[in-house]
Amino acid sequence: MISQADNLAPNRVPDVTIDFWLVKIMAVTMGETAADYLAVKLGLGLTVTSLILGGILIVALVLQFAQKRYVPWAYWLAVVLISVVGTLVADNLIDNFGVRLETTTIVFSVALALTFAVWYASERTLSIHTIFTARREIFYWLAILFTFSLGTAAGDLVAERFDLGYLATGIIFGGVIAAIAFAWFFLGLNSVLAFWLAYILTRPFGASFGDLLSHPVDYGGLGFGATFTSLIFLGCIVAIVLHMTLRKLIDEDELALLD
Repeated sequence: MISQADNLAPNRVPDVTIDFWLVKIMAVTMGETAADYLAVKLGLGLTVTSLILGGILIVALVLQFAQKRYVPWAYWLAVVLISVVGTLVADNLIDNFGVRLETTTIVFSVALALTFAVWYASERTLSIHTIFTARREIFYWLAILFTFSLGTAAGDLVAERFDLGYLATGIIFGGVIAAIAFAWFFLGLNSVLAFWLAYILTRPFGASFGDLLSHPVDYGGLGFGATFTSLIFLGCIVAIVLHMTLRKLIDEDELALLD
């Protein structure tokens, strides 16, 4: 049961704005290329990379939970890391354990659906505008992890198993996201459903373009490499998060002056 004090607590995740979607897409793109860089380029392998990044993610989530409110650098650090780890979870199942892409896509879809079902049964809402308790935040980050793993599996399924290529896959998922936005703007699609559908689909959308940029030409990419692609998107993420942080500080100062 949510207390009156909880209802007055600040939301711990950001509002959904253009900046939000820009950083989200860049984070998922970087998640794909950074996982490839660490596991392949540096030669760490999937298992070692997963253990290292998993440990760092735990530290980042501890920092995020400690904030008790939305703090841009803490939140987006957790998102970037969970993007990489979500990719690694799917890659481990596929490459190390030989699980088929069709199976991983189904498994992560079921896991995400169960997370939403338990979340709703417990809290009676899936809205991201009311993440003001630790329990809701746990559900939130668990759902985020499964969206990244599901997006990785689904994107690879369409691009590789269906042999459509990275560009066509990105365009397909981009078209579906545009259709969801249209349904929300003009057809009255439920905002919570629209958000989570778009959030899931931005993962394969961004990852497809990440693969397109980083993979060699012989494998259907543009050959920029995982290192260069990861650094470019990391730089963009840092710049936008700094902008978010400064804007938030200015808004808080203005509110303080009004008080």
